[in-house]
Amino acid sequence: MSLSLDFLALPLLVAAALVFISVLAGVVSARAGFSFLLVFLLAGVLAGEDGPGGLVFNDFKLSFWVGNVALAVILLDGGLRTEFNTFRTGLKPSLLLATLGVLVCAGITGAAARWLLDLPWPLALLVGAIVGSTDAAAVFSLLKSSGVKLNERVTATLEIESGMNDPMAVYLTLTFIAVALAVTSGDGAGLGWADVLRSLLQQFGWGAALGLAAGFGMAELLKRLGRDEDGGGGVRALLLVSGGLVVFAATTWLGGSGFLAVYAMGVIVGNRARRQVRSSLSAMDGYAWLSQAGMFLLLGLLVTPSSLLSTLWPALGVSLVLMLVARPVSVWLCLAPLRFPPREIAFISWVGLRGAVPIVLAVFPVMAGVPGAQTFFNVAFVVVLTSLLLQGSTIAWSARRLGVDLPDPEDEAQARLVFGDFEIDGHTPLESLCAFYGLAVPADSDQDVAAWLRDEIRRPPVVGDHAMLGNAELSVRRMDGQRIARVGIKLG
Repeated sequence: MSLSLDFLALPLLVAAALVFISVLAGVVSARAGFSFLLVFLLAGVLAGEDGPGGLVFNDFKLSFWVGNVALAVILLDGGLRTEFNTFRTGLKPSLLLATLGVLVCAGITGAAARWLLDLPWPLALLVGAIVGSTDAAAVFSLLKSSGVKLNERVTATLEIESGMNDPMAVYLTLTFIAVALAVTSGDGAGLGWADVLRSLLQQFGWGAALGLAAGFGMAELLKRLGRDEDGGGGVRALLLVSGGLVVFAATTWLGGSGFLAVYAMGVIVGNRARRQVRSSLSAMDGYAWLSQAGMFLLLGLLVTPSSLLSTLWPALGVSLVLMLVARPVSVWLCLAPLRFPPREIAFISWVGLRGAVPIVLAVFPVMAGVPGAQTFFNVAFVVVLTSLLLQGSTIAWSARRLGVDLPDPEDEAQARLVFGDFEIDGHTPLESLCAFYGLAVPADSDQDVAAWLRDEIRRPPVVGDHAMLGNAELSVRRMDGQRIARVGIKLG
């Protein structure tokens, strides 16, 4: 009698074939401008119950577990790649978008769900909380694969926001689940404001404290291990991933935000042990892509398209309100006071990508037994599908259309078109510049050009910022740290 290994071979064959076909299709679709992540999600749907694959899969607990682990790995990878100098331009707007922005977005989307899905307010706001945050996996991967070069302020704001807004979305989702269960059960044991505030402080307090502590500790450990003694970047990447998951799990167990903790850990390690981490980024990229592939395939398998039909049109309405009303209003409220240009506000509004996070969050009410939870899952899937299809495939086009893309440094013709034909040192006296080009001398002409341009911009400058001096447009062409090093001149 021989031992049959079918229980190993068949599931492995199906899983590996799905990933292989999805990656191959993703390579082809990426050339047409479609998202890799969209292909993984659709591959899972096609392999599922209503698709040609016919696989019946409804294990929400496994999907929840895999989704959370995958998001932790993706956030760790994103944190490792986030440099401290991007906080100069991206931290303040990102914090506003990750807190106030998520609240406003969830509130407006919840109001749309109340009207379109005819839900009571607690359940409608739960829908808004589920889809209220942008997705780190989608933002990190699609900005990287779009092929456009954005200025530092826009890139930093989008990436840091996507890494920091998951804790707020998780907190709101858990809060509204508790409220919904209390209301539907009729026992009156709702949450008081003190409970809500205490939960908020616990989530963010433990998340920040443990993440920062683990980050400093891991950075020192990597420095002591050295650059070559530990066997190379692959081993260090494995050390980072396992350490990040330990921090994520421990923080979650203590009642904190594991997502915030693992992202904060990644940022600290990536900056304090940059030389040690650099060689492991390639392996980390592989871990992140594997996490994305597994997560989107599994979540696609959970979806039953036939069950979407009853709520398809209301769900599309919620998605359109989210993309065209809720996200733009929340971004404008957060960024307009910080003097972001309208074109950058419009681009950040449009690139509010939704990915796996809403689908993972939609599993929360299913597991908690909230009445009608399958509806939330279906709505989240439609929102993610439309976001990846409409927003994810138009990143490059919208960047060019709104004029937020920067030229390739090696493309001199395009650089001249953007920055002008002339270039000067930032230390050039403003009065000398005006005299040479015959420009009207401003009142504060005792400054150099860089200081005048910084004052006119009235926000931390980045490459691509510009201001008018008479009929000449002065633009930031090159930065040296926080100083404007080279200024482009375009005469009108």
